[in-house]
Amino acid sequence: MHSTLTLRLPPSTLLHVSQEQFQAIAAANPDLRLERTATGELLVTPPTGSESGKRNSRIIGQLDRWDEAHEELGVAFDSSTGFILPNGAIRSPDASWVSRPRWEALTPEVRRGFAPLCPDFVVELRSPTDSLSELRQKMGEYLENGARLGWLIDPQNRRVEIYRPQQEIEVGEDPTELSGGDVLPGFVLRLNRIWG
Repeated sequence: MHSTLTLRLPPSTLLHVSQEQFQAIAAANPDLRLERTATGELLVTPPTGSESGKRNSRIIGQLDRWDEAHEELGVAFDSSTGFILPNGAIRSPDASWVSRPRWEALTPEVRRGFAPLCPDFVVELRSPTDSLSELRQKMGEYLENGARLGWLIDPQNRRVEIYRPQQEIEVGEDPTELSGGDVLPGFVLRLNRIWG
């Protein structure tokens, strides 16, 4: 019989782990959402609330339907997928997509773990407890590591920030849809189900 232990740390305490230690911790705790910063700080994200989970499901659903119709272009991933970014961080966007040539360049063995690449497309959905400044830093990190398109969706303010390399952040106030442009040709995220 196993007893359950709870680890409680003061908010100011930081745990630093190597990539190997992170992978072992993640494998031992598959129900936790874990990330690792480029400097090795372990981040534990609590489960989302019901409203955020519903919204994220709707984002994933729309992306997955588009991906299924365009399988030759790439592969879509949900929020439980971790990627090892070029800077060494291990991140899990709320939704993401990797182009087919980049995905196919990875061996099957490498694909089973955390893929060592930054997705071409990332989505971060702000929950009521998320810090907007931290999410903006994360979006910047994705761009610095190779993302070609990123959407920061803020349902509380019905606002979207669109991130592209070497471009100013585009802000949409209460948009009804977002276009995947040339990164995800033909993909349109309808926001009415995200805002609702």
